[in-house]
Amino acid sequence: MTPPAAGLMLCDDLIFASKVTGTARATGLTVSVARSLPRLAELLAESAPVGVLLDLHHDGLDLPALLASLRERCPTMPRVTAFGSHVDATRLKAAREAGCDLVLPRSQFVKLLEAELPVWLSPRSL
Repeated sequence: MTPPAAGLMLCDDLIFASKVTGTARATGLTVSVARSLPRLAELLAESAPVGVLLDLHHDGLDLPALLASLRERCPTMPRVTAFGSHVDATRLKAAREAGCDLVLPRSQFVKLLEAELPVWLSPRSL
């Protein structure tokens, strides 16, 4: 079994995922990347994350079902930060309505990444 990850990320863009994992490593955090939904399920079975980063444009993503799965599998619901194209306002709005903690256009996600990643990957306040 792998050590607990501070965060999980669902993203099939290797360059973007590398930017996030490199930023996490530079701040002393760990982010495990799942390029597929089955791999995300495997990582969730290994350890409960405190934060999850989601690419809203991932093929096959059923956000309400994924959030329900997180609630079911994790002792404490992780913070969920989602990002997507700024021109897809419908998808961004749907993510907010589904219950993501933070939903950002991808450009804003990148802009805030270094400063906010420790917050996105921190436990929820009780």
